[in-house]
Amino acid sequence: MNIYMVGGAVRDGLLGLPVQDRDWVVVGATPEDMVAQGFVPVGKDFPVFLHPDTREEYALARTERKSGHGYKGFTVFASPEVTLEEDLARRDLTINAIAASAGWTGAALTDPFHGQRDLQARVLRHVTDAFREDPVRILRLARFAARFHDFSIAPETGALLREMVADGEADHLVPERVWQELSRGLMEAHPARMFEVLRECGALAVVLPELNRLWGVPQRAEYHPEVDTGVHVMMVLQMAARLGASLPVRWACLMHDLGKGTTPADVLPRHIGHEQRSSKLLRTVGQRLRVPTDCTELADVVAREHGNIHRSGDLNAAALVRLLERCDAFRKPARFADALLACECDARGRLGMGEDAYPQRPRLLAALAAAQSVRTAEVAAAAQARGARGEAIGKAVAQARAQAVAAWMAAQGESGSGGDADAPENRLPSN
Repeated sequence: MNIYMVGGAVRDGLLGLPVQDRDWVVVGATPEDMVAQGFVPVGKDFPVFLHPDTREEYALARTERKSGHGYKGFTVFASPEVTLEEDLARRDLTINAIAASAGWTGAALTDPFHGQRDLQARVLRHVTDAFREDPVRILRLARFAARFHDFSIAPETGALLREMVADGEADHLVPERVWQELSRGLMEAHPARMFEVLRECGALAVVLPELNRLWGVPQRAEYHPEVDTGVHVMMVLQMAARLGASLPVRWACLMHDLGKGTTPADVLPRHIGHEQRSSKLLRTVGQRLRVPTDCTELADVVAREHGNIHRSGDLNAAALVRLLERCDAFRKPARFADALLACECDARGRLGMGEDAYPQRPRLLAALAAAQSVRTAEVAAAAQARGARGEAIGKAVAQARAQAVAAWMAAQGESGSGGDADAPENRLPSN
């Protein structure tokens, strides 16, 4: 029995990066051998065991043979006869197909596919043509491109990605795996690179056609000097990464302008009503990819209200309270704070505007705090004592909150006599 550390742990060690998780492969052993040494079997599809002390995963060396479509369409063969080189040959990228003996200190590597050379050249290259047998590898490569943004993709690997999409392999990706890879890639330092790679090979049109159609859609240059909607959304996403935003915020940034892809050509570059179209589309995407509820709900708020949040400096106290109510800010203030961060990313994710201030965010948080200072139970009780019922009580609470916001505005030197967001004559042009 011989044990080797493989995959990301070796790769990151060679790159001088922190090693998060260590994966191990065991050559020359049977499942019975592993159990006899105290390892706990956990693998369903192939022999994987947990170390009795470290709880790290140890997998028996194996080979895989394509037997159907998708990432589960494989027949796995694990036996003591499978060599380390054969196990490494089934891996996706050369930089992930390097093995080190247990106790590795920087030498004695097994590298049959020249992963070290590709690490030095900063190239993402597939190991063998068997790469094409698993469509999830398209997503994984795109995710690695987001992580190692200064790595190029080998020309033959880029060609293979395009062939896989053309052959329909991407059509067999299942929602859970799509979301798993997208969500991980979104949290990398350069998430836009993931979508760049997916778009270049044609896979984005398969997994996220609603996003893919945004490239080439023009916007009004006075609001968007970058003009192209797809370019804008990637700039917004990169701003979210720059500001250290959470996954729900990054997803909201990615989804907020989907409706612009369905704007009739005869009204371009204006996008009247794109907010509601975006809301509908992102909910369809959320259902299809089984996106977590918190991500979809935040994205919905941002899609519907980002225009009003951008214009909130022109709103009076009553309109501000209505905006807070539509965002459900009183019940979910933390989510509202996330929505404001996403809106800041939207405002700053435009050509030449990356360093601009976004006063709407602190201002709306302060307005919320002022409105929250109202003792709503006392206001409701007083309204009831006057004979108010149902909707009338709600109006009394809203009026008290508006008065509190107006008082806060006055203390800031604002007149509080701005526009009413619900009045059509005060609606600004859609951006």
